[in-house]
Amino acid sequence: MEKNFKRTLITSALPYANGPVHIGHLAGVYVPADIYARFLRLRGEEVMFVGGSDEHGVPITIKAKAEGVTPQDIVDRYHAIIRDSFAELGISFDVYGRTTSETHRKTASDFFRKLYDKGEFVEKTSMQLYDEQAGQFLADRYVTGTCPHCGFERAYGDQCEKCGTSLNATDLINPRSAITGNEPVLRETSHWYLPLDKWEPRLREWILEEHKEWKPNVYGQCKSWLDMGLQPRAVSRDLDWGIPVPVEGAEGKVLYVWFDAPIGYISNTIDACGDDWEKWWKDPETRMLHFIGKDNIVFHCIVFPAMLMADGTYNLPDNVPANEFLNLEDDKISTSQNWAVWLHEYLKELPGKQDVLRYVLTANAPETRDNNFTWKDFQTRNNSELVAILGNFVNRAIVLMHKYYDGIVPERGELTATDREVLDSLKRDAEALTAGLENFKFRDALKAAMEMARTGNKYLADEEPWKLIKTDPERVKTILYVAAQICGNLCVAFEPFMPFMAEKLSRTLKLKELSWDMLGSDSIVAAGTVLSEPELLFEKIDDSVVEAQVNKLVEARKANLLKKWKPESVKATVDFPTFEKMDIRVGKVLECRKVPKADKLLEFKIDDGMGGRTIVSGIAKFYAPEDLVGKEVCFMANFEPRKLKGVVSEGMILSAQDADGRLVVIGPTVAVRPGSSVG
Repeated sequence: MEKNFKRTLITSALPYANGPVHIGHLAGVYVPADIYARFLRLRGEEVMFVGGSDEHGVPITIKAKAEGVTPQDIVDRYHAIIRDSFAELGISFDVYGRTTSETHRKTASDFFRKLYDKGEFVEKTSMQLYDEQAGQFLADRYVTGTCPHCGFERAYGDQCEKCGTSLNATDLINPRSAITGNEPVLRETSHWYLPLDKWEPRLREWILEEHKEWKPNVYGQCKSWLDMGLQPRAVSRDLDWGIPVPVEGAEGKVLYVWFDAPIGYISNTIDACGDDWEKWWKDPETRMLHFIGKDNIVFHCIVFPAMLMADGTYNLPDNVPANEFLNLEDDKISTSQNWAVWLHEYLKELPGKQDVLRYVLTANAPETRDNNFTWKDFQTRNNSELVAILGNFVNRAIVLMHKYYDGIVPERGELTATDREVLDSLKRDAEALTAGLENFKFRDALKAAMEMARTGNKYLADEEPWKLIKTDPERVKTILYVAAQICGNLCVAFEPFMPFMAEKLSRTLKLKELSWDMLGSDSIVAAGTVLSEPELLFEKIDDSVVEAQVNKLVEARKANLLKKWKPESVKATVDFPTFEKMDIRVGKVLECRKVPKADKLLEFKIDDGMGGRTIVSGIAKFYAPEDLVGKEVCFMANFEPRKLKGVVSEGMILSAQDADGRLVVIGPTVAVRPGSSVG
């Protein structure tokens, strides 16, 4: 039986304060969390929506070191950027705090100390890498080396960014300290661990038996972890940035950020509510929801609940509606490659388009699988849906009321079967919308809301009040009364999704306060209401706008690659006789064409000074065939012939790969006779 709660605590994953937030964060966590919080408020429910910045951890210290500033400088900068951009997007936190606050420091310290005093931790000694010159133990991200799986020479101690394999720092081949570049040594250190295995039976029962209603991606990931068997997890680290471990003999140790960060939900609630905070965390009649991305499922469904179980006085989350990942232009969002749409930049470059972004991210929400954001889809949804459907209906309806009745909503006459069907459809859409929101199916809910606008457009198109006004003006009054009710329903329906549009429309309709109870009603906007002049809710987005954004992405990635580029390691030494075996010549391109059914291949006819030859090269992605005709190129003349896509290639054209991945054909800078040797 479903339990009734008095109130709902909503938390959203704490963004890491070493950079701004991007659309992947928004689609996965913050927009759906805000939609749900706004929905509950419209229902008149008691809600606390908690957010904040996660401000401890190694990436912050690495960024600070790279910039020559303090970690506090880094988190102060990005906390402000994140907080302000969230506010501008309309993310309606009741509190947005930070984990460097004094309240958090005390709350996290007290939480650790209580578990420590209860004997809930185990102390374990292990060997960890230590930089003797820097005089400190090295966190995973402070160690680089060769990946043991793929051979990538710049893998981090926690993950190889080339093959994606999770690592331990001690797995790396030829490890080096990111601080000094020296080879670290293994040294013994002690830490406290939370024995997750102790809580595994309770977690298994709580998740697998009591919460089968959780989303399949959440339930499945939890089951996988539980089936593998839980292991103790360290709650402390050897660092100088973080909350000091509050026990004797723990000098130089801080709370591990995974332990510290979720306590931020509690400390931020304390900052918002003062002494009244416990009702949100300890009253059994409070429901707690964690909105997160799939990379945080384990922490919020297994690790944090185990912490709360160990304390023994806190509620456990009722649901964790985690989303999958959002890709960008058919590629994975990557902050390291600057392949992202940053919220603070979007707000500056597309002013007034907050609701458009919220709409598109909800329509494409990665609720059950990874999804994709493209600027072309962004433009299409704005122009074809927000402008042509929603904005068009509202504008037409209000303009007609101003044209025929001086902006006054007319009294309705007798309803026809068509009118009743339209009003009934609003009720059905309202039910579907409500069900979608209640079940965290925000894409379905948004479709139901947009269906109301589609109904309104069809209703006006079918009834044609602009024609009837000449022959049956009384009928037009009823039509426009019904149209006004559709507008009112749209105002309520879209408020959780697009609050700025809803606020603008509510001003036009003179709706002083919105309530979810209004939804589906045939009398939201009273007859006799004097409407304000119509305002365009949305504007078309030109091709040039989205082209500029796509170009910006490409240029940002290119600049980032160039900045990070380093030459590959020199290959094994060869002796001179071996080198002399290579026969590199200069040739002139006589003809060039694409090889049929091969996206990457070009077929060259080369004047090699010896009667000519054919060479096939995989550079079609980087050159148009006609641009290469007449050019002089270097080629390997004694390369063994081989057949590629039915064409025999008699050599290999030399090219260099630039930092951005482009292949650049190598040739002489001055005219050289075909067949000339290079050496």
